[in-house]
Amino acid sequence: MSTESQDPLGDAVKASWRRFLDTYEPLRPDLYRYCRQLTRSPWDAEDMAQETMARAFASLGIMAEPPRSPRAWLFRVASNLWLNRMRQAREVPAPDGMEVPEPATRAEPRATREAAGTLLSQLSPQERAAVVLKDAFGMSLEETAEALSTTTGAIKAALHRGRAKLVTQEPAEPAPVAPAVLDAFCDAFNARDLDRLTALLLDTATLEYPGFKLEYGARAVRDGSFQGTLFGCPEGGYVLVDPPRCELRAHRGESLFLWWSGEEVHAVVRVELDGDRIARLRNYYHAPEVLTEVCRELDVPFRTHGYHPAASP
Repeated sequence: MSTESQDPLGDAVKASWRRFLDTYEPLRPDLYRYCRQLTRSPWDAEDMAQETMARAFASLGIMAEPPRSPRAWLFRVASNLWLNRMRQAREVPAPDGMEVPEPATRAEPRATREAAGTLLSQLSPQERAAVVLKDAFGMSLEETAEALSTTTGAIKAALHRGRAKLVTQEPAEPAPVAPAVLDAFCDAFNARDLDRLTALLLDTATLEYPGFKLEYGARAVRDGSFQGTLFGCPEGGYVLVDPPRCELRAHRGESLFLWWSGEEVHAVVRVELDGDRIARLRNYYHAPEVLTEVCRELDVPFRTHGYHPAASP
């Protein structure tokens, strides 16, 4: 039987991706922090960082020369993505001919720690990006202008307007009332009852590790992540040391699952419902920046696992 690959194109792409990660994955913490201050949401920041990495990888294949500064170029890719999203949001027609207001990101109850102040939705997209790049990341006017594809004069004007709008107060959000299905999920998880857990899912439910893996359908979720999380996977080298535990917590106005192993949280999981059943789970096990931020805000001990299994300690 031939040992040659049956998918030479896929193998070439994977090899190129691994080489790309050698240079760009160490920049992920800075990229996440930049996206976090633009979107003002840990979840949107992780999605934007994932998309930025994918776009950067694709763009490198058609560039005549590699970027002089990978970090600055990655910020430029993220900036273009952000500005395009905001531009498209403004172009969405409103009903009955009404004007579309300036898009605003969802308010969140904690100020961003790294920035000179909290960047509220009153800032235009370019103002927000300019202030973050210049004040939070220490970029020069020229570097900021290059990242935002504009002139230094336009950046000076954006900085002047943006800094004048910075404020530090944000309204607190009330804790959500958790639907009964979430409590039932915790009970079934902690009892390690696969049948009860699966019954709480829609048949078409998905479990996603953003940027890493997607399981589609209740049966796939049961036989994949649920089985491995609750009972381990000895043949894959994953043996449980402590029984896992699921805890329901309120965070930034929504209900989240914390999946514990021993005395530490190992995963933060978002949930989407359809009626009284679970339609989607998003597990941030391989999103160390999100896991760190959420667990620090909830004041719980935690452990991160890198961006993919090979990076896990």
